[in-house]
Amino acid sequence: MITKIIILSFCGGLFCLDRIFIQAMISRPIIIAPFIGLLLNNPYAGLIIGSIVELFWMDLIPVGTYIPPNDSLVAVIATSIAILAGQKLGVTTPQLIAFSILITIPFGVLAKYMEIAIIQSNDALSDQAMEDAKTVNIRGIEQKNYWGLIKVFLSIVIYLLIIQSILIPFVIWVFPKLIPPVYSALSLTYYFLPLLGIAVAINTIKLRGAIPVFCALFLIMAVVLDYFHVL
Repeated sequence: MITKIIILSFCGGLFCLDRIFIQAMISRPIIIAPFIGLLLNNPYAGLIIGSIVELFWMDLIPVGTYIPPNDSLVAVIATSIAILAGQKLGVTTPQLIAFSILITIPFGVLAKYMEIAIIQSNDALSDQAMEDAKTVNIRGIEQKNYWGLIKVFLSIVIYLLIIQSILIPFVIWVFPKLIPPVYSALSLTYYFLPLLGIAVAINTIKLRGAIPVFCALFLIMAVVLDYFHVL
């Protein structure tokens, strides 16, 4: 399992560089979670988790100096917990998916402050790059940019390694010990989280008549999925 955690941490670090470097949207939860799931032979669980996390923080975007919670890391950690713990326990259930998302959300908020600290620490690199620019030291400017990227990558990889190494064994130990009322609550939470995400998504839409349309589509999809027992 430790090998898988290392590989997932490395891949998560690469994907999260998109948040500050390439910015091609490949770091979005709806992309990164199914990819992590694919690596673990369960893309369906990754798609479910990615969709929920994507909707949950859809209205929070980095504007100016505001840094939102790191939903990319939440998607990676929640997916790895749900699938790796599920493989150990024998099955990745909806309750386990809901439990994985709930315990992972705070670490997305914690990662936000890690990002802020990294950005503040890069101020020194920025000042050094400005001095290099005065002397037309192109090589020096490039090195400052590369070092900034390396710092972000290593920080994310180490963060993912630590969190996964702690949470996955914890979930494997505690999940089978949950009492029936908690297990039932997690079943309801599994269906409530997408509803909450849809509410957040609707809140970002200002078009007249859009809310009834989205509510109708959600109701239809919920009935269809429940009928075919997909969820």
